[in-house]
Amino acid sequence: MTRACIVGWTHTPFGKLEDPDVESLIARVSGAALDHAGIAASDVDGIFVGVMNNGFSKQGFESAQVALALPELAHVPATHVENACATGSAALYAALDFVDCGRGRIALVVGAEKMTARPTAETGDILLSASYRKEEAGIAGGFVGVFGRIAQNYFQRYGDRSDELAHIAAKNHKNGVLNPLAQMRRDFGYTFCNTVSDKNPYVAAPLRRTDCSLVSDGAAALVIADEETAATLARAVRFRARQQVNDILPLSRRDPIAFQGARLAWEKARREAGATLDDLSLVETHDCFTIAELIEYEAMGLAVPGEGFRVVREGIAGKGGRLPINPSGGLKSKGHPVGATGVSMHVMACLQLMNEAGDMQIGGADLAGVFNMGGAAVANYVSILERTK
Repeated sequence: MTRACIVGWTHTPFGKLEDPDVESLIARVSGAALDHAGIAASDVDGIFVGVMNNGFSKQGFESAQVALALPELAHVPATHVENACATGSAALYAALDFVDCGRGRIALVVGAEKMTARPTAETGDILLSASYRKEEAGIAGGFVGVFGRIAQNYFQRYGDRSDELAHIAAKNHKNGVLNPLAQMRRDFGYTFCNTVSDKNPYVAAPLRRTDCSLVSDGAAALVIADEETAATLARAVRFRARQQVNDILPLSRRDPIAFQGARLAWEKARREAGATLDDLSLVETHDCFTIAELIEYEAMGLAVPGEGFRVVREGIAGKGGRLPINPSGGLKSKGHPVGATGVSMHVMACLQLMNEAGDMQIGGADLAGVFNMGGAAVANYVSILERTK
């Protein structure tokens, strides 16, 4: 069991931000997270920075940029982590390993991305790096096209679920209205999400614009401390479980709609936590596309394969349902600045557990799940969190 705890955090708004680069985004959250935790920069033993980049910026070496805003950290070991769309969780888990193995007591985790400065076509090509280019580079629509194919395969096997995808989009947009940090705070409603129109065209059929997450700028940060240090601080959220399971990169070498790596990660996390889905108060899951959220219902065990639609029809994942999914609005509404996403999801879970989520709050939240994935369910991270202070 992980002994390290989350003891502080911060989060910028997501969207098309005025910040000129990743350096400025990192600067916005690094000191603020330490302040929130009540930790001095001089007490930080390690820094872990998650930025995908892959062409969003010519400037790399993001781990060294934290000290540009906080010179006190100039001599603290700092590492940059990249793992596609799960980059933020990869940085977090590296920090947890650092603390759990005793190399340090306190670690700073930063996730950030500046995506909107690039033309749309370039952005699509950069994101395609999270797929297997040798086989998938020619898919029309880039990474959206990859998930368009996943949706086509799912529909061919289990029937057209466009209606349920629209309900998922509408749910997450409605939730996002209540999130002051969300990029898209607008309740589009089911009818708009389910209607192909000039304002909601197909992007990669059968996925419509409302089925796709947003191109975003943003950053989030977490402070990690060992159990003894956490006991002296104002807040502490511990990991009752954390699991990473990978899957083979090319879609041609696995069942692309099984999300087997995600399924195994959830199974291992539930066993480690000694918990069932009924014990969870909420889940923040990786809805880069609505088809991903639908399949994730099945991967986490809410439905058997092919019957994720029942979760939608029965209202299980709604804010007032048996297991609220993405009360923050998810990537769909909150935004998806790739390197920041995994860190953001953990911040959202912490806010819920500390009863600090404002209008997003799920009453009585005491155990939260987080699922963040890189690529098309290639790198799969599941955290189960609970408040200890």
